[in-house]
Amino acid sequence: MKRLGPALRDAWLLARPYFASDEKGIALALLGVVVVLNLVLVALTVWNSYWFNAIYNCFQTKDIAAFWKLLLIGRRFHSYPFGIMPGFTLVAVFWIFVYVYYQYFYYLLQIRLRQWLTNRLTADWLTDRAYYRISLTGKKDGTGTENPDQRIADDLNFFVTYTMSLGFDLLANVVTIFSYAGVLWSMSGTFTVFGFAIKGYLVWITLLNAIIANSVVNLIGRRLIGRNFARQKFEANFRFHLARMRESTEGIALYRGEEAERNALRSHFSDIYANFIGIINRTKAVNAFSQFNSLFGSVVPYLIAGPRYFTGFYTLGDLMQIASAFGTLQGAMSWLAGTGTYADVAYWAATVERLATFQHSIDAAHAAEGGFERVLGAAPAIDRATVKLPDGTKLIENASFEFAPGHNVSIQGRSGSGKSTLFRALAGIWPFGSGTITAPTGKPMFLPQQPYFPLGTLRQAVAYPAEAGVFSDAEMIQALQDVGLGALAESLDETAIWSQRLSGGEQQRLAIARALLAKPEWLFLDEATSALDPESDRAIRAMLAAKLPGTTQIAISHDPIEADQHLILQNGILAEA
Repeated sequence: MKRLGPALRDAWLLARPYFASDEKGIALALLGVVVVLNLVLVALTVWNSYWFNAIYNCFQTKDIAAFWKLLLIGRRFHSYPFGIMPGFTLVAVFWIFVYVYYQYFYYLLQIRLRQWLTNRLTADWLTDRAYYRISLTGKKDGTGTENPDQRIADDLNFFVTYTMSLGFDLLANVVTIFSYAGVLWSMSGTFTVFGFAIKGYLVWITLLNAIIANSVVNLIGRRLIGRNFARQKFEANFRFHLARMRESTEGIALYRGEEAERNALRSHFSDIYANFIGIINRTKAVNAFSQFNSLFGSVVPYLIAGPRYFTGFYTLGDLMQIASAFGTLQGAMSWLAGTGTYADVAYWAATVERLATFQHSIDAAHAAEGGFERVLGAAPAIDRATVKLPDGTKLIENASFEFAPGHNVSIQGRSGSGKSTLFRALAGIWPFGSGTITAPTGKPMFLPQQPYFPLGTLRQAVAYPAEAGVFSDAEMIQALQDVGLGALAESLDETAIWSQRLSGGEQQRLAIARALLAKPEWLFLDEATSALDPESDRAIRAMLAAKLPGTTQIAISHDPIEADQHLILQNGILAEA
């Protein structure tokens, strides 16, 4: 499995910060408790093998007194490491206690690790608008950037679940190897083959079988990692298309686009289907060998130890303990070849790769320096600014302008001339260009043509990006009335998908209501009233001037609007009209 090494390294880089964070005390304590209880459970399975040795000997000798002692309080047993075999009843109570608390602390560590990693990854993704920048600069094939929702929600959940499951399973198997290798070594004695005396021959046979089994399974299933990576990508694409349809029901209905959407969904699912067939075919071969190895391994101990039992070298209890220990040791040594284990490891490695590439994309977005020099000043301004597209194409070249407080400005230009890109550059989110952009020290607010609506109540939608409780009902109702949405005043606590519930004009009016509540010193509007008729547009702008007399408006539009200054953007040149 060539990609297992990088996956282990990336998994370590993803999980390690948690155990060095502010929560490291409780994190390390939980980890320590889970590890100790895990080891205790392994020790109890070793006790179990000796107990069955003793109980089978009781059956062989028909010693009913010893039988009851082994069930209740225990008895002397020379083969047991401490010479005293505890009774089943006593150990069972302790075993249940250990198992219950192992599971409890295991899942407590799992949810705390997932919570911390989710908070950290979402913080990295949102800080300095990395989420926006990687959407502009991501690779064409989407590696590391597509479907961030799935990576944060599903992949991170799978990463934590599989890392802990496989990690503690591996730990238990390593301890099992050393524990049961000692049991088998002590019971093997010396076996002579062609004049050579072999000590611990049962251990060597188990080791040889495990090496062969792991090598064969790796050879058969090594392509599963790539298949599982593609599987997660195809599943995410299919879900994203469904979610996109849910958000665009009206547009699809008006276009009569049902057949096109059906074909697109079929195409997405055909990717899932074809890839899944490849996974199950490969898994079928892995499972076939795993089952063969498991079944063959269950017979091997009887084949190699049975003849010695018939000669009297082993008791019935010894034979049964050897069979149990051999099976357990073989399972531990052949852990990777176990039914389902290789597929789980492949899925885990694919998940780690998706998270690692996503984290690398976020880190690259943080490390990338914007081409603009950004400074603070009393008023927004651009100085010798050249605005480009991500591919380097120049939209605006060597533009300079300073916006004066109290002087409303209109920026006009044809579609595609770069008006909205200039808007993004002034907002500080567009990294492609050069020159100096001055951000105002006063409170700015930027309203795009298409408003954003968070999921939740109308109250939350009106208050956004502030918390809903910041404004009183009276303030919200007044803002809604001012923009012509007074009929919605009774729906403040109603939950809906407001981007679908409201028309384009109503959405833009609601965004204007946000500005009335926020009272910014600088209000940038990018076609923010384009869905309104001319009369309503003029009424809204007049209302803004009356309600926000201390706010300077910088408006981008196709058509001339009332303003103190007019700028024209044409052929990459920004000039006063």
